[in-house]
Amino acid sequence: MCSAARPYALSPLFPTWGMEVQGIDLKQPVSQETIEAIREDVTKHRLLIFRNQGVVSGERHVEISNWFGPCESTFYKHPRSPHPDVFRVSNDRLEGCTGVGRTGWHIDGSFQTAPFSYALYHIVSCPTKGDTVFAPLHEVVGSLPAEQRARWDRLWMLSDRRARDAKPLLYQHPLTGQDALCFHLGMTEAFVWDLGTPKQQVTTPPEAVELLREIEEVFTKTAAHLIYHHKWQPGDFLISDNLALGHEADPDTQLPPSEVGLRVMHRTTVQGQYAPRKQEDPRFQRHALQGDDEQQQQGQQQQAAAAGGGQPCC
Repeated sequence: MCSAARPYALSPLFPTWGMEVQGIDLKQPVSQETIEAIREDVTKHRLLIFRNQGVVSGERHVEISNWFGPCESTFYKHPRSPHPDVFRVSNDRLEGCTGVGRTGWHIDGSFQTAPFSYALYHIVSCPTKGDTVFAPLHEVVGSLPAEQRARWDRLWMLSDRRARDAKPLLYQHPLTGQDALCFHLGMTEAFVWDLGTPKQQVTTPPEAVELLREIEEVFTKTAAHLIYHHKWQPGDFLISDNLALGHEADPDTQLPPSEVGLRVMHRTTVQGQYAPRKQEDPRFQRHALQGDDEQQQQGQQQQAAAAGGGQPCC
């Protein structure tokens, strides 16, 4: 842990999470002590917002990401991206991938065996509208009635991409022990009910849709007071704990440049180190989705094409 005084100042967004950072230029070299302090603060506060950073190069963006671990890039490589590990999104398909983040509340990489540990965002061209919206998962879970929390605690999610293992919907963050959710409202094939016996029950498609609607309603109604709408300012650079915060893109992120100006955002994701788990439970390992690999691959390609490329993006 970092015990020295931090070379930057912190201003809280909310009492329990989120900080604005002042007094540091991420484009310049920083000491190892500063890197350790930033790592510590991301774990503690879950979201750090660095204002007035100008334009951070793609190479430097990746260097900062590597403070937290190696980048993992599963997304489409847009021709305008400044680095293979930088995901470039935009409201103009000639400038970046469009429609990103508009499939519902999620964490990034929920389809991975170990979801991405951190996500780093930088606004390169700032429009007049188009928020990125964050939700603190520990507090979201804490807002649930006891009966609903108990139901969620029995649910395991099956992604519609790549990973075949069922993952607990509700589990504890591997570093902090706080409640976390492994979920993606737009990329979940089914859920598995833990019946407390050697048998489990996979949801039917209508049941899965109903559960996804239930989760969405928690974010839009029950826990709506917890949501943070980040209104981008030129030069903003964000570092988020991907396992601790759910997020989605506001609909206004897709408004045309003629209406709100050009939007270009760069994002990197850091390789996950922890598979979501409650405990070692072989009942939920290799719980294959129905349908063969070829059908799944075709579905992935269709989804990626809709986003402007040929690979999964989040």
